[in-house]
Amino acid sequence: MSNSLSGGQVPPCALDTVGLADQGLGNAGTAGSAPALEDGDTDPWALPQLKDTGQPWKELSVAGRVLQGVTGVLKACGLLGGLYIFICSLDILSSAFQLLGSKVTGDIFKGNVVLANPVAGMVIGVLVTVLVQSSSTSSSIVVSMVAAKLLTVRASVPIIMGVNVGTSITSTLVSMAQSGDRDEFRRAFGGSAVHGIFNWLTVLVLLPLESAAALLERLSALILGVTSLQPGAHAPDILKVLTRPLTNLIVQLDADAIAGSATGNTTYTSVIKKWCGPRAQPTVGNSSHCGLAGGCGGPGSERNSSAAEELLPCRHLFAGTVLTDLAVGFILLAASLLVLCTCLVLIVKLLNSVLRGRIAQAVRTVLNADFPFPFSWLSGYLAILVGAGLTFVLQSSSVFTSAIVPLIGVGVISLDRAYPLLLGSNIGTTTTALLAALASPADTLLSAVQVALIHFFFNLIGILLWYVLPILRLPIPLAKHFGDLTARYRWVAVAYLLLGFLLLPLAAFGLSLAGGTVLAAVGGPLVGLVILIVLVTVLQRQRPAWLPRRLRSWAWLPVWFRSLEPWDRLVSHCCPCKVCSPPPAVTKEAHCYENPEVLASQQL
Repeated sequence: MSNSLSGGQVPPCALDTVGLADQGLGNAGTAGSAPALEDGDTDPWALPQLKDTGQPWKELSVAGRVLQGVTGVLKACGLLGGLYIFICSLDILSSAFQLLGSKVTGDIFKGNVVLANPVAGMVIGVLVTVLVQSSSTSSSIVVSMVAAKLLTVRASVPIIMGVNVGTSITSTLVSMAQSGDRDEFRRAFGGSAVHGIFNWLTVLVLLPLESAAALLERLSALILGVTSLQPGAHAPDILKVLTRPLTNLIVQLDADAIAGSATGNTTYTSVIKKWCGPRAQPTVGNSSHCGLAGGCGGPGSERNSSAAEELLPCRHLFAGTVLTDLAVGFILLAASLLVLCTCLVLIVKLLNSVLRGRIAQAVRTVLNADFPFPFSWLSGYLAILVGAGLTFVLQSSSVFTSAIVPLIGVGVISLDRAYPLLLGSNIGTTTTALLAALASPADTLLSAVQVALIHFFFNLIGILLWYVLPILRLPIPLAKHFGDLTARYRWVAVAYLLLGFLLLPLAAFGLSLAGGTVLAAVGGPLVGLVILIVLVTVLQRQRPAWLPRRLRSWAWLPVWFRSLEPWDRLVSHCCPCKVCSPPPAVTKEAHCYENPEVLASQQL
């Protein structure tokens, strides 16, 4: 809040706000306060000073050095083990959502009339990716439908855009694990939000262009026209090789069953795989041993075989269960979330313990380093390449972004450097999908590659729009605004998740069922109102003289419309816990914003 306030009662409130806002910043014991700005305020987005409270190595005895070395090895093993369990829990979480949403996914994709609406297609892509927690699964479903001619390439473009948006929910969920510390949560949530904001801004630009001129469809078709494609090898699967021994002991899903339930080619009773042995050669005679879930390549299907006894049953926790997919999905969801949160808390604690003093300085120097002038602008593009390469190696953008968010929270990576890393992750996951598409059969090769190219060009054009010109890197300031807001009111993060990835997409999907006219009649005025509010707010900050006197501040609005403080009191009353409530300093600061004299004197 600005120090230059005018009016009788205003300065005391403003001075008190500034003094209180400086309190509570920093992580006690490990992080000092952020560097001071020229006007005396602190920058909450500056990397904190991680202090080394231990004794210097030269002053330690032999026993002390041995103890410190053993402790360092144990911490490193704890970090690697926690990261491994974290990645496996993400895989199980994805399986849980696929079990919960496989049937819903099929029902959603069967609405061909709805898919003709670009907005509805984009919303369906978001919802399906949120349901299955895997952009690769969603993309494979789209490829299967295009290859089976159940979906046109033009109708698949908005769905691919929605898939790109929906995949950013995983990193947002990961940032919630650092909500206990105000500054860490500010940085972590801002780091996760910058990914989603980039995807949403790209959709807002490219979706109208695609509807009007079919830009991505024409561009991908042009690239396919100048190349002669042949089916290639499968994409490398490095991460799955490491995690599959553990995750396969818990649950195994049939990918063909998931895609089949979406395309409607086969009726599956379950997507849990129960038969994993070699498929017998079909001969005369009908065997019903394969009729159960997962048998002989698909649940609910029957194969002609006289040697069904040669099939080997799968060996995982739910292979012989009598529970439904819904029940198994809820069990895996609860267990994976518990393990995921435990691993995140452990990783954050170990990072805070390890990244101190010289180690922290060395890691920061490497991750946030810039090339010498005049080539400093190349550093961001190198970060994009690094993010793309690591995502390609890990075979999962969700794993990469979920690993970056805790590092942003503890102050190892700045938001400005994390932004190009996350953009590179978007590119890396599309190259993986492109290689997987090249491994498709010859009859579906062109359709699979075109969908993969559409995904690639969507992210590439987004980088050209929101990164090449520094003035257009709007996701960074918007993410910082979201981070500041969630640091003040932690429940805003939950509201962002529910509204951005569930309630608003569901509302748009419901309106699309009524037809494009109803969707335009309801959504058009709402979008126009949001644009008007944003425009007036920007003018209040930059050019207040251009506005009528009444619109130069929002003081004339009821307090429920111009301040989150009443909503915060309501949430705090319903959820009387420390995490939901803002710090006392922030509460007094919000009270100053409710003062009409302050509102009238400030450019809010």
